[in-house]
Amino acid sequence: MKDISKIKNLKTNNKELEEEFFKAKKDPTFKEIVDRIDLDDNELMKYTSKLKQASVELDNSKKDKNCLLNEIPGFIFTPYLVDGVLNFTYKASKEKEKELNEIDYIKNGYRFEVAKNIRNARMSDIYTNDKNRITLIKWITKFIKEYKKGVAFKGLYLSGNFGSGKSYIISAMINELVKDGYTAALVYYPEFLRILKSSFKTDFDEQFDYARKVDILLLDDIGAENLTSWSRDEILGPILQYRMDNKLATFFTSNLSLEELEVHLSEGKESVDKLKAKRIIERINYLTEEIKLVSENYRK
Repeated sequence: MKDISKIKNLKTNNKELEEEFFKAKKDPTFKEIVDRIDLDDNELMKYTSKLKQASVELDNSKKDKNCLLNEIPGFIFTPYLVDGVLNFTYKASKEKEKELNEIDYIKNGYRFEVAKNIRNARMSDIYTNDKNRITLIKWITKFIKEYKKGVAFKGLYLSGNFGSGKSYIISAMINELVKDGYTAALVYYPEFLRILKSSFKTDFDEQFDYARKVDILLLDDIGAENLTSWSRDEILGPILQYRMDNKLATFFTSNLSLEELEVHLSEGKESVDKLKAKRIIERINYLTEEIKLVSENYRK
């Protein structure tokens, strides 16, 4: 026999949630937000508290363009829909976006959610007193000269320990080339996948094509993503194949060696996953040379 008291409590909770949701929906900003989400009210009301937070932060952004009153100043707590599931993220305000793109000469560099210090990286700021970096610095110095002459396209797979400066050094090199008018994409790979997945109904093709076709591409922190067959076979594979066919400079940073990355990419239930992972590694080997950087952790 079912516990009648539990059933009554469930009905009471659902009733209170429904009342809270429809009361919140009387607020114009709250209604503006939920009206943009392709879910019915019965599903939306499960997220009432988070939607109310999004409403408050959107209101704050209308009153103060710097969004200083929000939980994360400069950002707006924003809902987005992926495969019928409601998610939330912190989206930069327009003012914050301007701040994030403050270096004028990098206007050709389309940077998918990379940290500010990476976007602003400069060759002159690279620490050169670490002997473990000598091989890498010589490599990128040579690459810049040869790339400008049109005699180099093969990039780098740079692996190494956390905090060793891999992303900063490669980004500084790319920023140096962008000064000369080359287009670039500095992509924090795990976040790039999330952005692509959430943009199916908006600008997916534009963002995906930019990463495929840009002159110089950095896939930063590859191997840190949650692997799916979609990310490997529908995103990474086609990007690498296009860049291989067109001899476009491609760079990777990772905490994993190529051998470890192959294991990561082969995670699956079938032997076919191992074959697909091997093909990805073959493309990376065609596109890059490999250097391992074991250095001091500069993030301490």
